[in-house]
Amino acid sequence: MGTGSARTARQLLGLLVDPGTFRSWDEPLGPRPPDAGYRAALTRARERSGVDEAVITGVGLIAGRETALVASEFGFLGGSIGVATAERITRAVERATAGRLPLVALPVSGGTRMQEGSAAFLCMLRITAAVQAHRAAGLPYLTYLRNPTMGGVFASWGTLGQLVFAEPRARLGFLGPRVYEELRGVELPADVQLAETLAERGLVDAVVAPEELREVLRRTLAVLAPDGAATTPAVAAGTGAATGPEPAPAEPPDAWDSVRRTRRPDRPGTRELLRRTTDELVLLDAPGGRDGALVRALAVLRGRPALVVGQQRQGPGHERPFTAADLRAVRRSARLAEQLGLPLVTVVDTAGAELSAAAELDGVAVEIAHCLSTLLALRTPVLAVLLGQGSGGGALALLPADRVLAAGHAWLAPLPPEGASAIVHRDGTHAAELARSQGIGAEDLRAVGLVDVVVPELPDAADEPAAFCDRLGREIGAALGTLAAVPEPERLTARARRHRRLGDALAGPADE
Repeated sequence: MGTGSARTARQLLGLLVDPGTFRSWDEPLGPRPPDAGYRAALTRARERSGVDEAVITGVGLIAGRETALVASEFGFLGGSIGVATAERITRAVERATAGRLPLVALPVSGGTRMQEGSAAFLCMLRITAAVQAHRAAGLPYLTYLRNPTMGGVFASWGTLGQLVFAEPRARLGFLGPRVYEELRGVELPADVQLAETLAERGLVDAVVAPEELREVLRRTLAVLAPDGAATTPAVAAGTGAATGPEPAPAEPPDAWDSVRRTRRPDRPGTRELLRRTTDELVLLDAPGGRDGALVRALAVLRGRPALVVGQQRQGPGHERPFTAADLRAVRRSARLAEQLGLPLVTVVDTAGAELSAAAELDGVAVEIAHCLSTLLALRTPVLAVLLGQGSGGGALALLPADRVLAAGHAWLAPLPPEGASAIVHRDGTHAAELARSQGIGAEDLRAVGLVDVVVPELPDAADEPAAFCDRLGREIGAALGTLAAVPEPERLTARARRHRRLGDALAGPADE
């Protein structure tokens, strides 16, 4: 993993900031420390690194967008944080907050500066309080963890970004390997603190090479800090306007035929839908990595910024089980959407939650309950898209929403029809019969009040992926625009009323 990030703070800033636009915010530091040995170490660090402290702060343009930056310098005493370092970081965060600027932090550090002991260690509280105030002001705070980011830096401002990116192969952790070995008497396994390991567990949002970071930040800030009003959904750049008249309504499809069609391996999934319908897209890591069952993304959908969490049903040659870790990531994403003031878009397409002894011990059922509770209480708009298979609690967990769209062949059932047949008939041969009798199809779900709009498939999405995704994309943009126009108190009241009355249509119209 190396001993330190390959680039200096100034070199990394040179990769990110438009040429000639960076302006330093750094001011002369405080009084010299009394210890002569420490003073000498600081002098050597300044001479070797070419900077006066372990951090550089300032403001510059990233693709024309004014952005505050805090960049650690590992060449200065291992990027360690002393009292003066912490004060410089804190002032930069406070200045960014006062100026309503997005802030990008680029830490690389061995942690607290041991020469200053507890005084320096306690300064992590100072920095954290400033970061919390910045986030509370509704401003983007993004972090890029470089190799290594350890100790108090990792356990405070380094990982408090609304989105946390990391350098490939970076060592990231609380306890350094030498300290671990000294205290425990054994070596720390090398991959435990690897950036990629943390990303697989949902602790890092994406592993990004330094050469790619500028573009990732550009796209991220385009979603989190957009300029001007949202683009009109019908003419959003990059997605195409309407391509002719809408398909004429058809007879509701046979439910068992829909089940079989949604199981086609070539049916568009969440990733393809996003690729075909977004103006800007930042794919984030999720538990299990990019081959897992959950897709997380920042996106601009038909001119509307949103945070997206979606199920990716089909993997290479297999169905992907939806795990308790995936559900925890859904809840984290929902809370993040609320913090950022972004609508949350959930995409449902799953054969069901993981069924195993490990899943039971990991609390998959409890996580489903917490997902339902989190989404129902979320203050930001929630739009659900029932894209294909909707099997069991794994599907239900993503469906609490202000509005629900459904593909023409999408379906929702407590169990796959084969499982329902096994319960009712003690065999799986009556699956088609159960699918037709349970009211699982998109039009049935509209009748009971779950689905608001059914997007046609001609004859199914797998045979017309581009046209289908275009139709669904236009409906997503329109729905987000509708939700954005409703005041929050009114929207939350309507959400509560909506879920109170689900299913009432079977017993006749509800009283207003």
